[in-house]
Amino acid sequence: MSESLAVCDVDEDLVKKLKKFRFRKETNNAAIVMKIDKDKQLVILEEEHEDISPDDLREEVPERQPRYPFNIYKYVHDDGRVSYPLCFIFSSPAGCKPEQQMMYAGSLNKLVQTVELTKVFEIRNTEDLTEEWLREKLGFFG
Repeated sequence: MSESLAVCDVDEDLVKKLKKFRFRKETNNAAIVMKIDKDKQLVILEEEHEDISPDDLREEVPERQPRYPFNIYKYVHDDGRVSYPLCFIFSSPAGCKPEQQMMYAGSLNKLVQTVELTKVFEIRNTEDLTEEWLREKLGFFG
């Protein structure tokens, strides 16, 4: 059983892509969805999306399998300022295989540290991934 608890490494190409993604110049919403390749025990790129809303992103995240969506969201503050926070979401739906949940949960910190993420949120139900939910979460960061 201990092999299913292994912390997965992050694919080198993915690390480069994520670092480049962080500093992109475009001002639209964008997302990268990552998954774990169980055989290689590696976090890899699943999909990239340009100009995608949180509501559309929800449609790209499986309902019964964990994923790591990472998105840049155009956030308009109450005072009119605009920022583009990097939002990392750990989607760990209730009802997915415990082995999968443990593998994703166990690899989460390594991924967060490798890519130096600060805004990390978790959802247990993909239906929760909405623009309203994301805005509420970001509100705590001011």
